Amino acid sequence: MTNMSLIVRQFDTIDYAPCWQAMKTFTDTRGPDTPDELWVLEHPPVFTLGQAGKPEHVLNPGDIPLVQTDRCGQVTYHGPGQTVIYLLIDIARLGIGARALVTGIEQAIVDMLATRGITAASKPDAPGVYVDGAKIASLGLRIRHGRSYHGLSLNRDMDMAAFRRINPCGYIGQPMTSLALLNAESHRAGTEAALLDALRARLALPPESRRLSALPAPPATLPSEQHTLEEHS
Repeated sequence: MTNMSLIVRQFDTIDYAPCWQAMKTFTDTRGPDTPDELWVLEHPPVFTLGQAGKPEHVLNPGDIPLVQTDRCGQVTYHGPGQTVIYLLIDIARLGIGARALVTGIEQAIVDMLATRGITAASKPDAPGVYVDGAKIASLGLRIRHGRSYHGLSLNRDMDMAAFRRINPCGYIGQPMTSLALLNAESHRAGTEAALLDALRARLALPPESRRLSALPAPPATLPSEQHTLEEHS
């Protein structure tokens, strides 16, 4: 049975590690009729390195924590002033593959930026969204048994200095930008609402049925067997 509902969980700020664990648990224990969810949030300052990421791309983390995570890809930075949206979607039920999911996310970001007067584009050889070569949004996904987690980050109005401590997404000298640096509207609530609308439109997600502000409660038991398929965006 196809479940036609969508839950949005919205947080002020949430630490990376418990959020990551909650995503994994949700994905491993969801059933065929579990509603898809979008988690909208900010993280305290943290560098995350993909499971096959190269440590040499972490140049000088200093006092910012570094977390080795299970998404694919290299190193990125999360911090205040950056919107993160995690997409916990049953893509098999939605009828799309990993590539279509990635393309839909990138185009949703491009669509939202266009409403702010910004011309942006994706790159076939470097996932994310760019404005005149500078990266404004990053993507990183993991897909397990046909269901996605992790997601996107969009730079609104943040301290960009942290990106100079890494090679962003493994690209030496990759310039980074933000809504604020582009003199565009960067208010958090409006940006998040516009991005959610764009994601729902591009991915043909069902209407939002509930909005929550807490992580899902973990189940009493976890499945004993997992079959994993990975795809990097």
